[in-house]
Amino acid sequence: MIPKDADCIFCKIVDKAIPCARVFENEHCIAFLDIAPVHPGHALVMPKAHYPTLMDLPAELGGELTRVLSRVGRAVMEATAADGLNLMQNNYEAAGQLVHHVHFHLIPRHSGDGLTLWPQSGYANPDEMSNLAKTIAGLLE
Repeated sequence: MIPKDADCIFCKIVDKAIPCARVFENEHCIAFLDIAPVHPGHALVMPKAHYPTLMDLPAELGGELTRVLSRVGRAVMEATAADGLNLMQNNYEAAGQLVHHVHFHLIPRHSGDGLTLWPQSGYANPDEMSNLAKTIAGLLE
């Protein structure tokens, strides 16, 4: 039984209760075009099972998603004659996640298309990066 959320729009798309421009589907994953694309060809790839965030996704499903992302990404680039491709994935509302069903955005890019990424900055002092790395590593032990 695939975990579902009755209120989730993506679960409704998986169940075909809501139509989509489906580009790929297998037993575990689905890919379809975003209805509000950054650029034409912008596709969403996700597991059929409902998992709210990347951190909830079972590891064994991650390998299948990676294979599908690669396959769909190549097709999106070819279909749109893209020069590049962004892979985006948001977790939680503070990071821009609007639908709480883990999903990945494949956004075709063209040289000079005007799309910019987030600004980058440095650390406040030389020890900040080192201390943060130690804290994160300690949480992973």
